[in-house]
Amino acid sequence: MRKIRSLIFAALLAVGHAAFGADGYSFEAGHSNSSTANANLYRLGVQWDWNRRLLELGDWHVGGFWDLSLGYWSNNSPYQTNGYAVSGLGDIGLTPTFRLQPNTRSGITPYGEVAIGFHFLSKTYLGEQRQFGTSFQFGDHIGAGVRFGDKGQYDIGYRYQHLSNGDLKAPNQGINYNILRLQYRY
Repeated sequence: MRKIRSLIFAALLAVGHAAFGADGYSFEAGHSNSSTANANLYRLGVQWDWNRRLLELGDWHVGGFWDLSLGYWSNNSPYQTNGYAVSGLGDIGLTPTFRLQPNTRSGITPYGEVAIGFHFLSKTYLGEQRQFGTSFQFGDHIGAGVRFGDKGQYDIGYRYQHLSNGDLKAPNQGINYNILRLQYRY
């Protein structure tokens, strides 16, 4: 069943690119390890560049892109009590990402980024030890990485991401992930 879902999602990404002119695709893998959460995150995403410079800073500028993602969080925690099954949940997110980058690309080009977006979770808990209060979550991150390749089409980066409901409803335990991100741009 998991292979069928993966194939359906890959087909949706291809259709999304053809129908909506996507500029890139990404894969993310992350981990959260704390005393109350031991979880893995996997995401596939599609991006649309803004194709404009929002702020000029000498030889650098701030640009950005929209990032639409579909993810899965697996719970590796040993806890299973009070009816909260140790399992996983689905995540759909839309995030405007601001990226500080050089005006000209060459060889290996570094960047830094910040973002705050919106996520919808399929469940409001990831086991008893991690409860979110609402399916709606804010997802903010800070990251850095490099682009490389003949046209800068390859991108590898690190993100530190925090997700929580911003105290809209208790409990608001939130979760933090360390994420490795790979992207291919057209």
